[in-house]
Amino acid sequence: MSYAITVLTALGLCFAGMAALSLAIDRHHRQAYGEDAPARKRYLFRVSGGLLLALAIAPCVALWGPGAGLVAWLGMLTIGALLAAVLLPYWPRRVAPLAAAAGALSLASLAGLALT
Repeated sequence: MSYAITVLTALGLCFAGMAALSLAIDRHHRQAYGEDAPARKRYLFRVSGGLLLALAIAPCVALWGPGAGLVAWLGMLTIGALLAAVLLPYWPRRVAPLAAAAGALSLASLAGLALT
């Protein structure tokens, strides 16, 4: 798999994970959906966000090795958090669909990475 696709996979997973974690907060959920999140939905957002962030380690380690891969993963986390933080105040209703699309494409790419 190419360098650019691997980096975009990690970025997509980090953005989707950070967006899910932010949507688990009532204030941001209210911005995006117009209502507070039920406890079950908040739990689902937290778990899926954590899993997506953990899965983002794989492409980084595959590309740069364990030492530099973890440092690159921290940088990807920062970029994903920044992207989610910028989108939430300006386009709150578009964050969830963008994060879902980024997450789905990144998971598909990650599956392709695992097959090669």
